[in-house]
Amino acid sequence: MSNETLLTISGPGMNPYAARGLTQTLDPINAAASLRRTINGKLRDLSQPQFRKYTSTITSRDQIAPPLDGVWPGDLLTVGCVAELSYPTAGGAPQRTPVAGSSRTDGSYTFYRPSLLMRVMSYTTQEDEYGRVVSWSLVLEED
Repeated sequence: MSNETLLTISGPGMNPYAARGLTQTLDPINAAASLRRTINGKLRDLSQPQFRKYTSTITSRDQIAPPLDGVWPGDLLTVGCVAELSYPTAGGAPQRTPVAGSSRTDGSYTFYRPSLLMRVMSYTTQEDEYGRVVSWSLVLEED
């Protein structure tokens, strides 16, 4: 690949040498969990389906940061994730739109990289001048 990563970000894109060693988390947003105990001590899920969204943190240490100039908290980006989701192949279906060509089957499970419409929550860049290493992170939440 010309940009040396599976990660895609609409708008700013990804520069070469910005994503080697990249990691990405996919976690449920805090509002996705609404768990309460009954008077008898049983745990009940009171969460609403519309809050079943992801938060993601993307981090990397490489030679350059991605082109984040002009990207601000609250901006919408379409992110072709590196992190995979999976579901049972027999009778299952992806819960998010798969990145084109990312689906693969292993045993009785299908894995795919989701394409998510996400809002920028924050980002940081840090440069080690002497070591010539740039660290960056991008925190996003699904819209």
